Amino acid sequence: MADQFSTPLELPLSEESLAAINAHLSQLSPQDILIWALTHLPALYQTTAFGLTGLVALDMLSKSGHPIPKLIFLDTLYHFAETYELVQEVRERYAVDIKVYKPEGCKTIGDFEKKHGEELWEKDEDMYDFAVKVEPAQRAYQELGVRSVITGRRRSQGGDRASLQPLEVDETGLLKLNPLFAWSFAQVDAYIRENNVPRNKLLDQGYRSVGDWHSTQPSREGDTGERAGRWADKEGKTECGLHKNFSEMKSRAKLEEQRIPAEEVTTASEVATPA
Repeated sequence: MADQFSTPLELPLSEESLAAINAHLSQLSPQDILIWALTHLPALYQTTAFGLTGLVALDMLSKSGHPIPKLIFLDTLYHFAETYELVQEVRERYAVDIKVYKPEGCKTIGDFEKKHGEELWEKDEDMYDFAVKVEPAQRAYQELGVRSVITGRRRSQGGDRASLQPLEVDETGLLKLNPLFAWSFAQVDAYIRENNVPRNKLLDQGYRSVGDWHSTQPSREGDTGERAGRWADKEGKTECGLHKNFSEMKSRAKLEEQRIPAEEVTTASEVATPA
């Protein structure tokens, strides 16, 4: 049945073609979805923050008999030390090429705070998401010629992911493959343990999901949801911005960049004006 789709897929996909592909992929195992993707999806990479689902997908790819697609890791500069340790462990375990992208013009936290100010995530979380995730991702896609990505999103993670399909097309035309879209956390956890897949050490210290150190905390008694502890003080927040509308976030970021210099000029003028 897979032969009914062109190899690689001819883009852009029509709604009818996308629906037919999802109907087909919905019947396959994650391993078979990944093998299908290696044949059909053009310029395929895996975007990952080294969460459990992404690590499962990587391990499955390593056993597929095909070359592993290159990984794209968005280094926000605010990851836990344990996350950076895991990146190195994965690089050594799977001999995979990991492309690391940081916020534009920044190599260190000091660089970032000089450019954006301290604790930008508290002052403007959308601007922070754009600076550390959205812009670096788009830069990676352009520089690497990415047209398709493998993600670690699943329906059981809830929020905006509850109605996830195996294959999606975002507003920029990027194809997003969600090979484990239908798996539960229990299935992911069992695969990790049965196959001795590397995992973040923080998961053994009460954390359910690991992001930046300033917005992640161990889950508390009574917490529900697989991503408990992420953005705990941000009611209703379920995404880091990477899977939001890029055009809208870019437009807002440009407006913010224009506003800040204007405010600086006004402040300077007020200081220079005699009382």
